[in-house]
Order: sequence, then structure tokens, then C-alpha cells
Amino acid sequence: MSAPSVLIAGCGDVGSRLATQLLAAGWEVHGLRRDVSRLPKGVIGVAGDLFNKDCPQTWPVGAVDYLVYCAAATDHDEAGYRAAYVEGLQHVLEWLGDYGQVPNRLLFVSSSSVYGQQDGEWVDETSPTIAAGYSGRLMLEAEQVALSSGIPASIVRLTGIYGPGREWLLTQVRRGYRVAIDPPLYGNRIHADDAAGLMAFLLEADRRGVTLDDVYIGVDNAPAPLAEVVDWLREYLGVTEWAEDASVRRTGSKQCSNARAKALGWTPKYPSYREGYAAILEGRG
Repeated sequence: MSAPSVLIAGCGDVGSRLATQLLAAGWEVHGLRRDVSRLPKGVIGVAGDLFNKDCPQTWPVGAVDYLVYCAAATDHDEAGYRAAYVEGLQHVLEWLGDYGQVPNRLLFVSSSSVYGQQDGEWVDETSPTIAAGYSGRLMLEAEQVALSSGIPASIVRLTGIYGPGREWLLTQVRRGYRVAIDPPLYGNRIHADDAAGLMAFLLEADRRGVTLDDVYIGVDNAPAPLAEVVDWLREYLGVTEWAEDASVRRTGSKQCSNARAKALGWTPKYPSYREGYAAILEGRG
């Protein structure tokens, strides 16, 4: 049996981690990004711009068994989100059509921003999507493009991704970051390796003939109050002072569940922020 092929459109940080995992499992991996020199070794580069309607000259001409759309917005405004998620996906679907390619499945990487719940309630894939801002609204619009594409599709709604190079919270804690304690502000997170690992798991499951759902939430096992996470990091880092001008965050919160993915057999490598941040701080991941 020939190796399954996958095209990762928007092969940045998480996409490159996914590519590395799939290469190790024997997949043929094509990665689309502007600068293909930054792709992991072994990935077949597709130099292209998702914001441009013109099909990349190095578009794969053979079968594309799977498509992962894993873009990131360049401009964090409404126009930037529409260009990255809605229009970019439409461009890729048009390019597939130009070459007569019909993947077995499309994974579209979305965000938990589609959920606007703000009172600490638990959220799963069946919860109402009541996006509060333009990012969530446009993600929902892009999800519908994927689900109505004519290709079997699964949406992967990732929560707050952290990992090497994604260390905003660590930087803030070192500066004496304060956070509201009551009511608890729940945060949801997933290590970048686990975000990639969930997608690799879903692709392998589909290849084995497992029936996939339309939507999965990508989150670790332990949503936690942000104050708890900050306290743990302060102790781990040995931070003893509070900054006088540090902001106190007061926003809505929710607790996302990964029960659906776990029921399928997925297990995160970093089940909570403790394991994930310890790995980062010790240079292990």
C-alpha cells in the first residue's frame, strides 16, 4: 500500500509539528507556506500564498488524500481574519478543483473563540456557538465553508495554544502579572505538540476507517482558573514580587471539554498546564 499523502495548507508552527509526526508515521507530506525553506526536513514544499487567488506553481499534481487547513491570520482585524480563514480556504478548495483532487477528508483548524460562554460553564462540541467577536464569527463562517465543501470534513476547535515560542503568559508572570481570583477566570489550553498530535490522531483514525464527527475540541484534560496557573508558575519560577502596574484581568471564561476526542482514543501528551509548562521551562518541549 502506498503512503497516504497530506497537504498542510498554512504549514507554520503547529502545521510543522503535525508534518513531523506524520513523516515519522510514514506519510507523504506536502507543506504550503510562503517560505518553504522553513519547513521541516522531509516535507515537500509548496511555495504559495493563501491570500492570493493564483494557484501555487508547485501545487502537487498527484492525489491529495488528506487536506489540513491550518492557517494563521497575518493581520488581527476583521479583514485579516476573513482573508486567512474564509477566503484562504476558498482558494485552496478552488485549487483542488482545478486539479480534480478530492481528498478523503479535510481537517479545518478552528478556535474555541466560536464559544462566547462567559460564566465558567462547561462547553463541548454540542454547546451553542455564540461568538462574541469578529474572530469567532469569521471562524464559524469558515467552518461552514469547510463543511459544505463536498469533502468529508472535521473541524478542530483548538483552545489557547502554548509551547516554545508561545510564552506570553510566562513573560507576564515574570513581570509580576496579577489576575482576578473571584469569580474564577477559567482558561483552556493545549500544548502545540498536542494540537498537532490530535490532528495526526484524527487523520490516522480516518485512514483506518473510523467514523469521525464533524467537530472536535482540542484542549488538555484540565481547564483551570488562570489565578491557579499564575500561582503555580510564580512558585516554579521563583517570582516573589507583584508589579505595581500589572493589570488585573477580568474577562468572561468557560471550561472546554475534550471528552469527545478522548472517547475516540486520543490522549494528550501534556494533560495539564503543569506538565506542559514544566517541559517548556526544562527545554523538553
